[in-house]
Amino acid sequence: MNHLQTQITDYLDYCRCQKRLDQKTLKAYRIDLTQFRSEIPSADIHEITPPVLETYIAALHRKYKPKTVKRKIASLKALFHYLEYKEIIDRNPFNKIQVKFREPVILPKTIPLCTVEHLLSAIYTRHKNAGTNYQKKNTLRDIAVIELLFATGMRISELCSLKINDVNLHDRSILIYGKGSKERKIQIGNEMAFRALENYKSSFWKEMNDCSHFFATQSGQALSDQSIRRMINKYTSLASIDLHITPHMFRHTFATSLLEADVNIRYIQEMLGHSSINVTEIYTHVAMSKQRDILMTKHPRKNFHI
Repeated sequence: MNHLQTQITDYLDYCRCQKRLDQKTLKAYRIDLTQFRSEIPSADIHEITPPVLETYIAALHRKYKPKTVKRKIASLKALFHYLEYKEIIDRNPFNKIQVKFREPVILPKTIPLCTVEHLLSAIYTRHKNAGTNYQKKNTLRDIAVIELLFATGMRISELCSLKINDVNLHDRSILIYGKGSKERKIQIGNEMAFRALENYKSSFWKEMNDCSHFFATQSGQALSDQSIRRMINKYTSLASIDLHITPHMFRHTFATSLLEADVNIRYIQEMLGHSSINVTEIYTHVAMSKQRDILMTKHPRKNFHI
């Protein structure tokens, strides 16, 4: 009963069956806890003391970046909270440890709007000049994917998991299941994006029904995130764009563009599906063009006459 591996297995079962955590979170927990089990000296949970944890955390700092260390510590804290809650241990060893360290702020990478326009133009041109029906259908879907990423700021995982009924073209809304199974609804406000989704749906209706997902391949399989990454790389190369563009950069560009257009950050938080405003506030550091405009036009120094 005191064996650490047994408790880790029970905890992961608890996370899957009772907490209903998603597969990505479960995978991260499994990796972090398996590593912990393999690198500490004792397999008895009652022998895991604050000094043992401190030594392990120090080793993590030598191997990984702060963001990764933070995640691995969070996985461990969750395990020991569970052990304490189930009264498997009398005292949580983390109660005796102060784990605080400054995580460097890494600004999100955005795509210049002129580059987004250039990329979309290249895909539309590819569709117009498609030599076969197969190519024409593929480019139709590719247009819908890129337009939707940019129009909504949704995560690539959210886009790939969209079911047919999640996209309501009648009222131009999309139901998104975000992290932690949190639901949010976002409107398709851009006419070109809406038209792209309509055209795609009418062309791929059979394939969509074959896999029950909104985005599908021509063989009737759900479109994967790797397929979308390859697709973006292909069109980036065709458009002779030097910048390496990832799907998540469309999300960053969406948020930053809205912030620069004076959209309230609370609205942006809701559209992105962030549980905390602190996460959304990272974009306030990115909106440099807006900052430059404010300082050039609003700062009182411009009214001095010297």
